[in-house]
Amino acid sequence: MKKTFVLSLLIPFALVCSCQKQDSTAEQQLAQRKTELDAREKALDEREKALTEREKLVAKPRVPSVPRIAPAEPQRTVPPELKGLMPDPSQLRTEREQRIQERLAERQRKMEEMQKMRVRALPRNQATAPSTEQAASPIPSPTPE
Repeated sequence: MKKTFVLSLLIPFALVCSCQKQDSTAEQQLAQRKTELDAREKALDEREKALTEREKLVAKPRVPSVPRIAPAEPQRTVPPELKGLMPDPSQLRTEREQRIQERLAERQRKMEEMQKMRVRALPRNQATAPSTEQAASPIPSPTPE
């Protein structure tokens, strides 16, 4: 009888102890999940703050910028002993512009010549080559002979 009584007390005691162990592991997992969620929440808050700051910067009315006008080049005088050594910048610009204009004119002349040659070659090719309509049509023309 004592054995059955001890056994009947021992079984519920073992069950209670095992439940407490499971509860402690579940609590540990719960605590771990909670810390992970807290870390995620902090990161999300930081991102949200950064986003609101960016939106504020974008939404701020900007002061219109004043267009900058490049200062005119000062007129420099070149000493007479150095005039032959250094080319004049304005003269270099005009020479460059002249060369560009000459190249453009030459290119235009060449284009015109090529167009003239094509126009000249076109009638010759049409006159010497049989027309494709006559060569391709098997039906004789209805002109009386």
